[in-house]
Amino acid sequence: MTDPVRDQYEAYPYPARDPAEERRRLITGSPSFLPELNHYAFGGRRDFTKPFRALVAGGGTGDGLIHLAQYLAASGGEHEVVYLDLSAAARKVAEARAEVRGLKNIRFRTGSLLDLAALAPGPYDYIDCCGVLHHLPDPPAGLAVLKQALSPAGGMGLMVYGSYGRAGVYPLQAALRQLTSDLPPAGKLVLAKTLLAELPETNEFRRNPFLNDHKLGDAEFYDLLLHAQDRAYTVPELAAFVAGAGLTISAFIEPCRYDPLSYLKDAALRERAEKLSWLEQAALAERLSGTLKTHVVYVVPSARVNQAVAQPAPDLVPWLNGVPPKALAETLQKRGELAIGFESERLVFAAPPRAAEIAALIDGRRTLAEMGAALGLGWEDFLSFYRPVHRLLTGINKLYLRQA
Repeated sequence: MTDPVRDQYEAYPYPARDPAEERRRLITGSPSFLPELNHYAFGGRRDFTKPFRALVAGGGTGDGLIHLAQYLAASGGEHEVVYLDLSAAARKVAEARAEVRGLKNIRFRTGSLLDLAALAPGPYDYIDCCGVLHHLPDPPAGLAVLKQALSPAGGMGLMVYGSYGRAGVYPLQAALRQLTSDLPPAGKLVLAKTLLAELPETNEFRRNPFLNDHKLGDAEFYDLLLHAQDRAYTVPELAAFVAGAGLTISAFIEPCRYDPLSYLKDAALRERAEKLSWLEQAALAERLSGTLKTHVVYVVPSARVNQAVAQPAPDLVPWLNGVPPKALAETLQKRGELAIGFESERLVFAAPPRAAEIAALIDGRRTLAEMGAALGLGWEDFLSFYRPVHRLLTGINKLYLRQA
């Protein structure tokens, strides 16, 4: 009996990548960006010059794998990144990308994550599992396998599909199964493209402006509309799924998109939203936005959730991701606000008091205590100004804390 999921990724390794492009660019993103995972899984205090063992479960053609392995290699120290995927074709692409970069810290394995204990047993300090669990026949069983392999002091970065942003996907998948179930992958693809061109204006998929993956290439088209097995999650469903494995969500990425105050302006509505628990707020934000096609989260063993996310402390150093401090300070000073665009929405935030002064001091070297001293403020007074800036910049996923 063949495995339709394996057959898909053998025919159309996902995502489509050309290894030669590694000479020109490094694809980055969430989760598994080293400063980001340090902030949200290790309290900003993980020393990556010390031994670190990671697993990329369902590594596909290697985006998360190459990203993580490259940053670990640059940090020095002894590291091992284990790649596991059921597709030999996808592994071949990932191996070629690693070879172009000269990465020596990766160990490749082929197989299902359900067989992890036999193929590449833990423990792991960190596990990346993106776009995989929602394709398993029993997602809780898959997450339980990963939890078993995770160090008690470790963390995971997960990505699963979001229900509301994928409106229209599942009725169209069902329609395509009715019409193409007896065809090989290439035949399914041809007929699916024909159907897509003939969809009536009233079709929910056609009316969803946030779904564009199918326009990127055949692998992306097949993964979105012809996948033999996938499901999506709302925030409450995801939280329950994670909790069932003895894990807890420490962060949603990007945090501001899971904050209802990003969408609510009326004072009475904001007051009511602020009374909700953190997870209830995230669920409300998802319902208000309606654009979230995926959920990227960091999760940790429930016993250490209170230590997972970095909190402002005198000895920690704030670091900006891809934003020059001077340019950020000038924007905050001149405009009095910060606008950030995501793939499917644009959010605008008012600048907190003294935000421009604080932003100008974030050079990746100064500790928070040193920044306060530079402004002539004691720690508590500085913290009163810094916290709103911290919430703003971490909310748009542009600032992380790390140990000096």
